[in-house]
Amino acid sequence: MRRSMLFLPGNTPNMILSGDCLGADAIILDLEDAVAPDQKDAARVLVRNAIRTLQFPGVEKIIRINSLDTAYWKKDLDEMIPLKPELIMTPKTSCAADVLEFDAYISGLEDKLGYERNTVKLMPLIETALGVENAFAIASASKRVAAIFLGAEDLSADLRCKRTKEGKEILYARGRMVLAARAANVDVYDTPFTDVNDDEGIRVDAEFAKGLGFTGKASISPRHVGVINEVFSPTQKDIDYAYEVMEAIRIGKEQGKGAVSLHGKMIDAPIVARAQQTIDMAVALGLGREEA
Repeated sequence: MRRSMLFLPGNTPNMILSGDCLGADAIILDLEDAVAPDQKDAARVLVRNAIRTLQFPGVEKIIRINSLDTAYWKKDLDEMIPLKPELIMTPKTSCAADVLEFDAYISGLEDKLGYERNTVKLMPLIETALGVENAFAIASASKRVAAIFLGAEDLSADLRCKRTKEGKEILYARGRMVLAARAANVDVYDTPFTDVNDDEGIRVDAEFAKGLGFTGKASISPRHVGVINEVFSPTQKDIDYAYEVMEAIRIGKEQGKGAVSLHGKMIDAPIVARAQQTIDMAVALGLGREEA
């Protein structure tokens, strides 16, 4: 389960030390934008040693490496793949060929290390107009791709528009990303809300992203993590209704009914699927019982 992902700059030891105490489902240890060129090597060593030593129990580890157009990405992967992070985030991914280049290099490292292929998954970061238009091709380029992630700051610069809190300028990109991810059967994550002092704004933005179909949302501040987790978690009302749906279906099958209704509404396959998804998440969060 990955509701929230928290960016931690790879050159900030104090923040990294607290990585498993900040409430996020996943931490993104950033070797790219947050790290100046003259600090790349030091950040890589710091992140490597932190993962080896701290292990971050209960928190998924995602490494954002540097992009293909830099001299750093192979060094990043050489150091990170032996640690078996759950995901590698690849920035500025604009086409399927980008995914395949990362995939091929990681496969070579996995072979040398004796790991099974696809041990380490990919989360392409889509942050250009070309990337958005190629979102499905990126999401379906390799079995290694587990999710795609929208980067709105670089995207808005590429679109030559102002990045706003309301996010109207990225509405098309958000919708395109969700459609591409669902068509490719991978997860999809929303861009961070960058005003760390706007507590109401982050809630509105997260609820909107959830309404569009995003799996979860990234954050650049620990302050936003709690709200994101709350928004992307089922409410008790949601959970209770999901169990009602599954019980109604069970009784309907026992009675040989071809159609089942609940509270005056027909229960069809999509409603059952959503109910099961809600129950699965509730169980993962310790809020529900496993038998549906």
